[in-house]
Amino acid sequence: MAVDAGGDRFLRQRALLGFGRPAQERLAAARIAVIGAGGLGSAVLPVLAGAGVGAIAIVDDDTVDLANLHRQTLYTAADVGRGKAEAAAVALARMAPDAEITPLAVRFTPDTASLLDDVDLVVDGSDALATRYLADDAAAERDIPLVWGSALGWAGQVGVAWERYGVGYRDLYPEPADDLAGDTCSTVGVLPSVCTVIGGLMASEALKLLSGSGDPLLGRAIVYDARRGDLREIAYRREGEPVRRMPAAPVPHETVSPAELAALLGTPAGAPVLLDVREDEEVARVTLPGARHIPLGDLERRVGELDPDAATVVYCHLGVRSAHALDVLAAAGFRRARHLAGGIDAYAAQVDPALARY
Repeated sequence: MAVDAGGDRFLRQRALLGFGRPAQERLAAARIAVIGAGGLGSAVLPVLAGAGVGAIAIVDDDTVDLANLHRQTLYTAADVGRGKAEAAAVALARMAPDAEITPLAVRFTPDTASLLDDVDLVVDGSDALATRYLADDAAAERDIPLVWGSALGWAGQVGVAWERYGVGYRDLYPEPADDLAGDTCSTVGVLPSVCTVIGGLMASEALKLLSGSGDPLLGRAIVYDARRGDLREIAYRREGEPVRRMPAAPVPHETVSPAELAALLGTPAGAPVLLDVREDEEVARVTLPGARHIPLGDLERRVGELDPDAATVVYCHLGVRSAHALDVLAAAGFRRARHLAGGIDAYAAQVDPALARY
């Protein structure tokens, strides 16, 4: 069973500026591997499954221990003694029954690295540096992105490596430490919320890469210090080479100015369909005469109520939501849709001062 990218489950996600149905469909078609179903995996996996990633392989040969539960919130006390990959797969299947969830109770080694042959992206949430270097090398060989993260004590880090764009984990940390074991959660502890923060950031990077939205952490790493309560960024690059930025998915910005819209509305024969994508309480405050009202979160489901051949001007409060509404309309075949630059607030300020502003 394939993930339905157009279902109501993803309405609020598709409503994101620059996301829309095309990005959701890319998530549904994606195949990823997550190495490590511990503290970071427990934060990453539910987000990716819930967001609609179509196929997720969970790579972990460990079992659930009682001492894991304070930070590995994917599990309960009833899971103690069970394999993490299997227990995680069961939990994700309840959340996303239409996704392909594959538990792999194996350790990620040179002998098992071939499991990355058919995936689009790998997430490394393991607690072993040797595994991260191996994942970096294996991802580079296959020209797929690696989202990596670490959490230990009060702090954590997250970043993205992708050979295609000239940056790898080894460009930040060129050589493994002499003692790859180093400090571990069992020796220095870990604050559970550090796993939550770093895992959330890792999931965000994976979703951006898979959907083609946003600016991934290529050549940048985020360091989080929970004790100080701060985030900082480390910029790095391969010696002698610039980091090549990943092109973002295009966002349509076909605009009409407040003055242009006023002129159109003053010509009955050429007046466009007005579409208000704000929420009910905003429309109750102020609206433009004759406008159709469909909140942005409902637009994809109700787009059939509109004529795709009609000249359409979409507006919201400030012009942000209406810009995203163009994604939805474009995906539905609208070729004559624009949006009001600055929204109804700009219209009130520049054209009709009698309109209420908020």
